Amino acid sequence: MDIATLKALKPTEYEQAADGYRATSDMASTAEDEVENRISAGLRNRLEGEAMEAALRELKELGKNFHYIRTECALASTALNGFAFDMAAAKKKLEAALEDARAAGCTVGADGSVSFPAGGKEVDGKVPEGGTVSPSSSTTDPTAAAIERQAVNVHPNPNFGKAVGLANRIGDAVREATDADAKWAPKLRALKADDDLVVSDRDWADVKSDQDGVGDAGKKYLGSLPQPPEDGSPKDNAAWWKGLDDEQRAAWLSLRPDSVGRLDGLPSTVRDEANRVVLDETRARYQLELDSVPKPPMNEWTYIASNGWASKVHTDEYMDWYNKYGERYDHLTKSLNGMKSIQERFDKTGERGLPEAYLLGFSADDDGRAIVANGNPDTADHQAVYVPGTTSDLNGIGGNINRMVNVWDVAHAKSGGQSVSTITWLGYDAPDDVVKDAPFSNYAYDGAPAFNKFLDGLEASHSGDTPPHRTVIGHSYGSTLIGAAAEKGTLNADDVVFAGSPGVRVSGADQMDVPKGHVWNEEGGSDPVPDIGRYGHGGDGFVIPSDPDFGANQLATNTHGHGGYWDPGSKSLLNQALVVVGKGDDAELKPPPDTFGPPGSWARVK
Repeated sequence: MDIATLKALKPTEYEQAADGYRATSDMASTAEDEVENRISAGLRNRLEGEAMEAALRELKELGKNFHYIRTECALASTALNGFAFDMAAAKKKLEAALEDARAAGCTVGADGSVSFPAGGKEVDGKVPEGGTVSPSSSTTDPTAAAIERQAVNVHPNPNFGKAVGLANRIGDAVREATDADAKWAPKLRALKADDDLVVSDRDWADVKSDQDGVGDAGKKYLGSLPQPPEDGSPKDNAAWWKGLDDEQRAAWLSLRPDSVGRLDGLPSTVRDEANRVVLDETRARYQLELDSVPKPPMNEWTYIASNGWASKVHTDEYMDWYNKYGERYDHLTKSLNGMKSIQERFDKTGERGLPEAYLLGFSADDDGRAIVANGNPDTADHQAVYVPGTTSDLNGIGGNINRMVNVWDVAHAKSGGQSVSTITWLGYDAPDDVVKDAPFSNYAYDGAPAFNKFLDGLEASHSGDTPPHRTVIGHSYGSTLIGAAAEKGTLNADDVVFAGSPGVRVSGADQMDVPKGHVWNEEGGSDPVPDIGRYGHGGDGFVIPSDPDFGANQLATNTHGHGGYWDPGSKSLLNQALVVVGKGDDAELKPPPDTFGPPGSWARVK
């Protein structure tokens, strides 16, 4: 790039082009929402049959196209703004150097050379002549810089030193623009789609590659924007986001969707947009990797004779495969299964009036994380946040999502027209094994700060004039985490519901940070977990919420086993839903036991 080109370049033209791409991204976002949450949802709510299913399949593909367009156009917009930022900085340096040259009486040639006038003290009766200098490499070469300084010091014309400095500034500006052009050109050329209408896994893998490329090239641009608070509170995060303009928000969403999606306190629509990009990129990357991994051998098992008995063992062929690929294969397969479950929830929007889903958190690292809301919590009158227990991971997220779908169904019906959002919060590393891990409280205490921060984030992002009524629901070890959150912080909730709890580490319901009488417990008659906590692995310091001394309202249940508390049509589900919509006084309580505790000890706590 030469001086004339840089002088003629207009960064604002690229900024205007960026605005156009951002507008296209916004239009695609609107179209995607219309297709997925209006048209498709309306079909699911009103129609059924093969024709409807066929239409939904076509609409789903159309929605994928709009999501891809939205993401890539937003990335193109940010790339153009990043290019304009770099070129504007170089042009500003050039213009400042040219202005200083004019002020010094120097002229600048087309090649960046600087001609300086005669000047200085006479030597042998003559004023030292002027001359011309060209940009050098002294700004990047220490040896050249030292030689140049020596030349300036001995030159009789002081204008020589000025010209050298000006020429180097001009050279730096042109070099900076040239480097920016070389850096951005391949990134911008890479922002193109295949010439078909199918958004494939390879397309989304390409989006991730584009994102990384633009992010690397745009480090200076992104660094110039207001940065998210370091270890900020949800209120700090909300204030940061509110203070950004549209261009800045688009840049953060397009380049750092993983970071934006994790920030408690940001609007749920923003977190959902960011996390869906991360979900699609991760799903594509994992599927492509899984496709490249050799599949397990068909002859996985064999039998060997031992002491007259036949023992079933893995074949040598299978063990060779597993030692090479098995652990990664399992992780990819299980993670993809969890991502499929999340997508299935997206695809249910509209069924029986089910509201759109919001992905408020997602990661496939290790056991995985997922936070899925039914309905927008930012506008809901009632929020319910459910924490699952031992063995919960991304692979099994579908069952935990469905439990909160069931709560939403009943709570919505009992809400008297008020809006409800139910949330599955798998935002912690749950114990993997009932025997080896669940007896220990470290999983609860490690996850409690993130849970408290999430609840505070719901408060910060809520847009209604009246604060929402918030219920937290803990199942199994999830109740232990909720207890730890109350013990170590301030539980930002109005009601607490425990179901199948093996125990908490607070002494009683009065330590749960909610008004008296607003801690509720469900224990099914055939659920073994409370007794395991009571007599088995709970250990010192664990208190069982179903014990009379704890002080919780004991809700009536008619379900069986450890996972039946959310069975459709059950009393257990109805009572939870009534608490969720602030009608706990209408919930049915369990009659007092005959075998222990004083009469009436399980009555409603006032």
